[in-house]
Amino acid sequence: MSLENSKNNYEKLALLINEFLTMKNLKITELNQIYVNRGPGSFAGIRNSISTVKAFHLVNNIDYYCFSFNDFDGENDVKYENIPKLCEKFKVKKNLINPIYLS
Repeated sequence: MSLENSKNNYEKLALLINEFLTMKNLKITELNQIYVNRGPGSFAGIRNSISTVKAFHLVNNIDYYCFSFNDFDGENDVKYENIPKLCEKFKVKKNLINPIYLS
């Protein structure tokens, strides 16, 4: 699923997540981990993403891993599908957030 970047995406975030889960025939209760890029990026975008993930954690006890591609320095094959293995390899801590905002 791909979405054009827009300043209004934060207003649609819950709808987009629901649409994605429906498309994949999943329910939020079936997830046990979520990976979210913690930046660098805009304050509002990162704040909204992290707030949503923390809400999933609180309501459904879903662990989250907040990563930055900078966490994987020296790794040659950094792709989104490899993020769970990379987080494990580089010991990215679960349920911990250290956002990186652009200034």
